[in-house]
This record gives sequence, structure tokens and C-alpha cells, in this order.
Amino acid sequence: QVQLVESGGGLVQAGGSLRLSCAASGRTFSSYNMGWFRQAPGKEREFVAAISRNIVSTRYAAPVKGRFTISRDNPKNTMYLQMNSLKPEDTAVYYCAASRYLLSGLIPEYDYWGQGTQVTVSS
Repeated sequence: QVQLVESGGGLVQAGGSLRLSCAASGRTFSSYNMGWFRQAPGKEREFVAAISRNIVSTRYAAPVKGRFTISRDNPKNTMYLQMNSLKPEDTAVYYCAASRYLLSGLIPEYDYWGQGTQVTVSS
């Protein structure tokens, strides 16, 4: 089992940047594929980005490709999401999640979730 804690959210103006972190407990972080998801008010949770356990592969949702970068530091049990050129439509609660099996953009494939961190982008 792994516990996940997000941090780094906040209020930023459009065009600005934020870096989110996801700290994982336990000694098996490197065995999980990891992902970022987000949920805006009144909308369903959606996939943002994912990274493989060995850091070789990444995936991005179309709306963030070219603006967001996912990364991880396995010895530090931490995953990151660098968000640049932020837009008001990026406003959401951002969640990190861990998958024991697949590198996926599908919510059911993820076994463990953090509590989320709020990102608000003002226009």
C-alpha cells in the first residue's frame, strides 16, 4: 500500500507557472506507475498526465500537452507536475494517483489516490 500527499497548489495569474509535488510513503514507490488527474467544479475527474515506474514513458492529455511536464524522483519517493502557461480552464483540484499495473489514463486503473491540491488560475 502507498499513501500519497499532494502539495504546491495555489492561486496564479494566467500565463504563470506552478509545480505540484506528490510525496509517497513506503519503500515501493518505484514499483508504481503514477498519474495526475484533475477535477474542476461541476465536472468529472479527468486525466492529465502519467509516467511509468521506470521513467521511460510518459503520457499527456491533449489540453496540457506542451505546457505541462510530469517527472518523478524515485529515490525521493516524489512525483512532480510542472505546469507552465497556465490558463483559467486549468483551474481544478489536482490529484496524484498510483497504479500497480498499467500506465494508463483511466481512473479505474489507479489503486491509490491523494487528497488533492487546489490550483486556481485567474484571468
